[in-house]
Formats: sequence, structure tokens, C-alpha cells
Amino acid sequence: MRVSKDQIPAKINVPGAVARQATEFGDATGFGTMGGEYFTLGAGTDIAPLLKGLKDDGCQAPHWGYMIRGELVVTYTDGKIDTCKENDLFYWPPGHTVRVINDSEVVLFSPQHEHTHVMDHMLNAMKG
Repeated sequence: MRVSKDQIPAKINVPGAVARQATEFGDATGFGTMGGEYFTLGAGTDIAPLLKGLKDDGCQAPHWGYMIRGELVVTYTDGKIDTCKENDLFYWPPGHTVRVINDSEVVLFSPQHEHTHVMDHMLNAMKG
């Protein structure tokens, strides 16, 4: 689920201030502490091989975030594919991989416990 900034309805729109609100944007029920994450990803990066061995070979942490720049493709374990680009606000539910098309900068908000587990798994995969 992603939406471009200009597609998000303005809840407040007065001279000098616009507040846009995307409602019904994912569900954090059952998750504890959240982590804020900033990723810088180079074109060609594909995390799918690093996720092998996790449930459905995908990241099982949900993420809410914002694309500062770049372009990436999110592939979900149910077969759906989404492309996120600069200025997109997004929600990635559990069960996904990411492939970077153009150099990207991304801000993520993720359940800390679940995403730390995934990142530790990826670090171990990189060690071989």
C-alpha cells in the first residue's frame, strides 16, 4: 500500500500550512516498541537472498515509511508487487522483499523486536 503525497487528502489547508492525512494506513495491533530507521540503498540492491530461511523467505516485520528519493520494488509473498518512488508514503505488511531500482533514501517505522530479528538474520546471511 503506497500513496503519493499529492494523493493524500488535505485535512487542514490554510495559508502557510497543509496537513495531509492518510487514514486506515496499516494496523500495529499486537506489536510493541517501534523503531525509527533511515536506510540509504544503492541501485541493484536486492534483499531477497538475505531473507532465505525466514518464514516464506520474506521480511515478517510491517513497515510504515516515506521515500525521500529513489525508486524500489516491493514484492509480497502473495505475489503482489508495488513500486515506491520519491515522495511516496507507504505501508508494507509482513511478508515482503525489496529490490532497489534507483539509489534510494527511505525512512521506516517498524516494530523494533520483529525488524531487529530480520536485520540480524540478514547480517548472519552476509557472513555466510
